[in-house]
Amino acid sequence: MKILLLGKNGQVGWELQRALAPLGELVALDFDSPGPLVADFSKPESLAATMRAVRPDIVVNAAAHTAVDRCESEPDVARALNADAPAVLAREAAASGAWLLHYSTDYVFDGSGSDFRSEDAPTAPLSVYGRTKLEGETAIRTSGCRHLILRTSWVYAARGGNFAKTMLKLAAERDRLSVIDDQVGAPTGADLLADVSAHALRTAGSRPEVAGTYHVVAAGETTWHAYARHVIEFARQAGRPIKVAANAIEPIPTSAYPTPAERPRNSRLDTTKLRRAFGLTLPAWQVGVDRMLTEILI
Repeated sequence: MKILLLGKNGQVGWELQRALAPLGELVALDFDSPGPLVADFSKPESLAATMRAVRPDIVVNAAAHTAVDRCESEPDVARALNADAPAVLAREAAASGAWLLHYSTDYVFDGSGSDFRSEDAPTAPLSVYGRTKLEGETAIRTSGCRHLILRTSWVYAARGGNFAKTMLKLAAERDRLSVIDDQVGAPTGADLLADVSAHALRTAGSRPEVAGTYHVVAAGETTWHAYARHVIEFARQAGRPIKVAANAIEPIPTSAYPTPAERPRNSRLDTTKLRRAFGLTLPAWQVGVDRMLTEILI
């Protein structure tokens, strides 16, 4: 079996190289990969030639324009990467009979209320990022290709920048911190996403009826403020120099920190469908965060 991985150098793509390797021959590409094969999502039609050259049995798309605020000022680029490119991949997968695994986001919802959203809940994106990711989902579904769309949220990894690393840097420099406390979600590790993806693809090989859209996030919920407190306290217990006191991490509303793109307040995603279809138990968000912190701190 041959697997084409696109976006290999991103946080999820990096972990996917490890998780997908046991499933078959892996061809991993990014926009700057050397050689004749290209994975330039800014030129969506170029992906068709790559698909036809590789002739994969499975395509895993871990590439996207994820700079949420920048998407507001460059909607055409966001649409090319998040909607047009997945549409080309889906068209080629439908023509060749390949599976397509694609990642999407909680930003396809408006974040209202406090319920955990299921896969069939009404979508209403608030931002260019959310709208273009939803367009990508729709293109995949209407293409007729065999697909798995995995929606997730609050993704982090030990490799590269992330919220936890930012908080640790600021906590070592400042006496006080202000962190948003009215957005709720579940920090989800790129390693968890990669492992779930590999398991889902393995299952799909023998049970094609599992094709569809699934929510994949770690168990539980938290706010950015509580997440920051957890990270900083872990570092303090690990003996790292922390300047900010525990009672000097101030909770603030989203309105106190305006951004170009509006964020969903409620990023709770219901994972019941995924757990039942693939027989999985998803770990609490603290488990993955603590493992990541151990890797970067100890």
